[in-house]
Amino acid sequence: MSVQSEVKIPDMSCNHCVMRISKAFKDRGIEAFNIDLEKKEVRVNTAQLQEVLQILEEIEYPGSVTK
Repeated sequence: MSVQSEVKIPDMSCNHCVMRISKAFKDRGIEAFNIDLEKKEVRVNTAQLQEVLQILEEIEYPGSVTK
């Protein structure tokens, strides 16, 4: 079982945002993630955390680790 981290994405506000983030992750080979639009956060494998944060910066949805 992998350890999960939560990343808060304050600028994520709609389903288009979710689709854009999902596509960016999948394009970079990140398949295991769970996006919660209502909470404005994504849960990812901690081993991929730095890559996830970098991707979010690149697509202009900066995130911060909450857990």
